[in-house]
Amino acid sequence: MGVVQHMVSAAGGGRGHLPCMPKMYSNLRTIMLVSIGGSLVFYDFVVLAYLTPVIGKLFFPPGVANWLAMVQTFGIFAAGYLFRPLGGIVLGHFGDLFGRKRLFAFSILLMSISMVGIAVLPTYAYIGVAAPLLLIGMRILQGIAIGGEVPGAWTLVAEQMPRNQVGLACGLVSSALASGMLLGAAVVAIVNSTFQPSEVEAFAWRIPFVIGALFGLPAIYARWWLKETPVFTGLSERRTLVPELPLKAILRDHLKAIVLSMLLTWALSATILVTGLMTATLLQTVYGFSAQHALLATSIGAMALVIGNVLFGAIIDRIGPGLSLMAGSLFFALASFAFYSLAGLSVTTLYLLYFAMGLAVGLVTAVPYVMVMVFPARVRVTGISFSYNIAYAVFGGLTPAVLAWLVEFDPMAPAYYMLFIAALAFALGAFIRLDREMLEPHSDDVEMGTWGK
Repeated sequence: MGVVQHMVSAAGGGRGHLPCMPKMYSNLRTIMLVSIGGSLVFYDFVVLAYLTPVIGKLFFPPGVANWLAMVQTFGIFAAGYLFRPLGGIVLGHFGDLFGRKRLFAFSILLMSISMVGIAVLPTYAYIGVAAPLLLIGMRILQGIAIGGEVPGAWTLVAEQMPRNQVGLACGLVSSALASGMLLGAAVVAIVNSTFQPSEVEAFAWRIPFVIGALFGLPAIYARWWLKETPVFTGLSERRTLVPELPLKAILRDHLKAIVLSMLLTWALSATILVTGLMTATLLQTVYGFSAQHALLATSIGAMALVIGNVLFGAIIDRIGPGLSLMAGSLFFALASFAFYSLAGLSVTTLYLLYFAMGLAVGLVTAVPYVMVMVFPARVRVTGISFSYNIAYAVFGGLTPAVLAWLVEFDPMAPAYYMLFIAALAFALGAFIRLDREMLEPHSDDVEMGTWGK
């Protein structure tokens, strides 16, 4: 109820302003339609991470050390990140020249194809080295799809909101993406609790991928109900779209925005990957928890992240992204260090600390807010896609494999890395507070009447 009241008041709702209500519900409908596909895309993307121990056994030669199998599997996981820039640049270019809406159906189609492929893929025992190679191919399709999905989602919802609702809108969409992680963890947890380990390795590991593939078609259909943003429609009608390659324009004119966005993405990718995706495996291999306890804990953390994204989104609209990042990073440093230090004490402690850490990760809602603001509408999707996906490819691609190796020497390696990321987020928040001109509305948005009025 509080979220709806916030959107009503921010839109000028309340007594005497009932004409604004249709606009509010239109905004909520847009967020819902974007979220349906976004949650599915993230579900598809993270299921492989949650099944890392099984995938490592099935798709690589038998007899390798556990740590090497984990590094190999996380390497395949990283392949998706390495191809995200290709999807981001191509689909971002498409979104800036032909519309935000159109790239959505294509991205979710690619993701659905990859899910079908993984669901029917033969393992190493049947086709040898071709198995991991085909798995990499499916992962590459997923990377291309998600490379355009996330920047497009943030742009589409933000461009249809008043400026004082953009934080909440980004938080709601980010929560939907996190709910895809939650759904993925829940489905894998159910599979692990329903079937014996031998049955999971034999066939049940395919079930989460089949479920993702089945929900692909309804999600594609839902995307066709989206409306194009008024910002892009206005630019198109006035024939003021960027007259050159959008990528060339952002590299020439918006270098500071690119660097800031990449550093913010580093913070986002590290927190999501380590606390949300890698930890499910680390809890089993390092802390000795069962697969059921590890995945239930991951589900609790994802549930907390869903809540945290909305809370931080609303806070950003009130106090700004800089101060939100600074305060949130302190909370995150405390919560993450406590988790990796004390989670092994008991199952109850694990669940409570995972919830606190997941809530703190909500600070990353500031990342899409800032990126939407620092790029002008003509090159916004390309600017966000390029910065976000290049940084995610580098840091998201390397982080799992490097940490999987470092954990062999020090089980607290994830905690130390999270402390560094918290310090980075604090510094970026301070920079944003000092350079507020970067977040002022661009002329494109003022002319279209979106922000700045």
